[in-house]
Amino acid sequence: MVNHGQWPKSLDRDGLEGQIKETLFARGANDEHIHDLFVMEEEAGAAPVLAGDAAPALSNANSKESHTMLLRKHTLTAETKKHFNLPRDPFTNEMQDEQDVFLSDDIRYVRQAIRQTAKHGGMLAVIGESGAGKSTLREDLDAWIETSREPITLIEPYVLGSADTPRQGKPLTAMDLISAIIRRIGKGEPARGSLEDRSNQMHALLKNQAKSGKRHVLIIEEAHGMTKSMIRHLKRFYELKAGFRQLLAIILIGQNELDTKLDEDDPEVREMVQRCEKVWLRALDNHLEGYLEHKFQRVGVNYLDVFDASAFGEIRYRLQSSKTTGQGANRSVQKTSLCHPLAVNNLVSGAMNQALKVGEPKVTGELIAAAVRAGV
Repeated sequence: MVNHGQWPKSLDRDGLEGQIKETLFARGANDEHIHDLFVMEEEAGAAPVLAGDAAPALSNANSKESHTMLLRKHTLTAETKKHFNLPRDPFTNEMQDEQDVFLSDDIRYVRQAIRQTAKHGGMLAVIGESGAGKSTLREDLDAWIETSREPITLIEPYVLGSADTPRQGKPLTAMDLISAIIRRIGKGEPARGSLEDRSNQMHALLKNQAKSGKRHVLIIEEAHGMTKSMIRHLKRFYELKAGFRQLLAIILIGQNELDTKLDEDDPEVREMVQRCEKVWLRALDNHLEGYLEHKFQRVGVNYLDVFDASAFGEIRYRLQSSKTTGQGANRSVQKTSLCHPLAVNNLVSGAMNQALKVGEPKVTGELIAAAVRAGV
């Protein structure tokens, strides 16, 4: 691309752009730096496919650092835990039971929507950024089914390496879902050969188990990687019934791209989307203090013994991304909160380690900023 001004023909362009941006973010770039990075050939003529202007360097403390580093895993050192009188790390392997799940009003609503879909049927899409807590609520559902002894079976097809294009991975297919259902509830019964025979086999297994009062939930994680064709096929799974009774509830779990794919104005997926409820896991923002209070309370420590009041505003400020749109007089900067549990955990852990290094008794706003600078 640099030497010849051409995109590699054998690689997916969108995927390659994403990899380049991720690499630049990991090296300290931010949205301002990569704005207009890629030059479209049809607009640029003979110009290279990478814009040639160098981005300004981060030169002072007021510059906005890359937010990507905040998603890297930080672990409290043994010395840091001793410094703050912590019996254990409140952010590592901390989810042991339902009481460890922090519940804001938003999170409580999403959790209830998940449980009600599992218990009574329907189709639900749980949407949130990476680190927003989707996997935690998925695990919470499993724990709730076990402790409440609900007759619910979770069916989870393998999605490792799945993507919506063959070049990026292996697209999830209807046959994959059917096979996963047969494996989970078939009690060792071998799957039949053709798609039609296997579909009939799946339907019969679901109906037989429904007669004994059992309910089944198909959970598709990383659902933002599904193809539109697969999304359309979900309608057939949703319509599996025994009389009026739905045999298979469906829960889709994915990042914000899933919301785009489930566009009710898109004629390719409209029929399915009209049957699907969407819920969002929002950023913590106003619940930040409550979240940290809960995390430290679970290890028997008052969070106010750990944080200075200046830390909370700085956390919110640092956990933002900026996107510039338009040019000239129409130029505007849109800010998006990244104040999600995983990002908060990693930033706070880094700042607590910084506090130990300088001998501070509490995490201050200055230490939050220092943790960001240290990670860039």
